[in-house]
Amino acid sequence: MPTIRQLIKKGRKKGTKKDKTPALSEIYSSLRRKRGQAPAPFKRGVVLQVRTMTPKKPNSALRKVARVRLSNGKEITAYIPGEGHNLAEHNIVMVRGGKVKDLPGIKYKIVRGVYDTVGVSERSTSRSLYGAKKGGLTPSAAPAEEAKEEKESA
Repeated sequence: MPTIRQLIKKGRKKGTKKDKTPALSEIYSSLRRKRGQAPAPFKRGVVLQVRTMTPKKPNSALRKVARVRLSNGKEITAYIPGEGHNLAEHNIVMVRGGKVKDLPGIKYKIVRGVYDTVGVSERSTSRSLYGAKKGGLTPSAAPAEEAKEEKESA
């Protein structure tokens, strides 16, 4: 506990907050070849590797994760939410912040239904989080279904 005299002399310092998603708040200018700070809600990236991880102690599963190189040059590991995915190496994805509680070191999630990532098919609840359309079809599967319906009606 500081004395009054110490507080008068030095005062109290504000504690600095640590960024929960540091890779999303950094930018890289390839023209100026400089890094800077500009927090963003999403970043575009290229998938380098897709693999599975096992969760922490009480849980048991194979969680799907992807190693992604972001547009600012940073490499991160991001979780692929939902059942099933179509991601492979060199796919373009959008990454958002969001910790996965039972996977240590995973601070980012891939946004479903954007760029090369297909939404979860036949999803009825929380559709906006998984890129699913109203009828339960994914955006890429919808044209194929419409063509099928046209053939049946003809």
